[in-house]
Amino acid sequence: MLVPPSVSGLREQSEWSDFFSRYSHIVLVANSDQIRIDDLQSTYPDTALFVFFNKVYKVLDKPFSGRALLISRGQPKGANIVYRNEVAEVLRLFSQDNFLGVLNMRLSETERLNESSDYLDAPTGHLDLVGYCNEFYPEGKLPTSGFAIALWLAEQKIQPQIILAGFTGQRSDKWRVVSAHDWTFEQVFLKLLARQGNIVFHGSMAKNSYETLLQRFPEFPVSAISSTIADVLSARQNATEAQVDKLISLTNVLRSFDNFLRGLRPGFLRKKKK
Repeated sequence: MLVPPSVSGLREQSEWSDFFSRYSHIVLVANSDQIRIDDLQSTYPDTALFVFFNKVYKVLDKPFSGRALLISRGQPKGANIVYRNEVAEVLRLFSQDNFLGVLNMRLSETERLNESSDYLDAPTGHLDLVGYCNEFYPEGKLPTSGFAIALWLAEQKIQPQIILAGFTGQRSDKWRVVSAHDWTFEQVFLKLLARQGNIVFHGSMAKNSYETLLQRFPEFPVSAISSTIADVLSARQNATEAQVDKLISLTNVLRSFDNFLRGLRPGFLRKKKK
């Protein structure tokens, strides 16, 4: 049985790389309603490290007994679970015996890091990745914490297998997808990494029908298939945007009424809304 190390004071990328190297598997758990946490935990050995993100009550409804690390992303006002006073609500969902602490991360100069005292004195380390994705990530968008740490871990060339669980990039009835991130770009990039063997998607990755198309019709050049896919997707996106514009126009009155009602809510209720 591994002795849980402390993440307190870790700052250098080499220190974090050594920290993650202690485990057989690093399971990155997205805040997705596709997560079945008991099944996920039973799939991997006791030597696995489970990495959660920010508002873990989205996937946990009782204290998680496995070895766990929380990634808390910096924001201009500091981590959202800090300024929303949700730290206690989040930390109670981890077993005290196996909770290794908080990795407070930032990816932009505008994001502010927090101290251990902000996390109720839980062990806290910092990973500063400012500019890490700037060269290739779509302009005007910010990478998600999960995408950034998955890519960073893959580039460390460490021994543990990197598992992505619930990384679908899809919204659901329960949880929304934040438009500040480019979810399509991230899905493409992560699936490319998986096909290269750098990471593994928990469960089976959906079959790529275009690869089987190439096998069945080898006379089709890859470039022709790629350009045709781009052309079709562009046309479908333009058609979708036109319909969305119509829906926005049709719902103007309803949204105005909704905003009016929200303005009548007491301040503490507005703050609590997720």
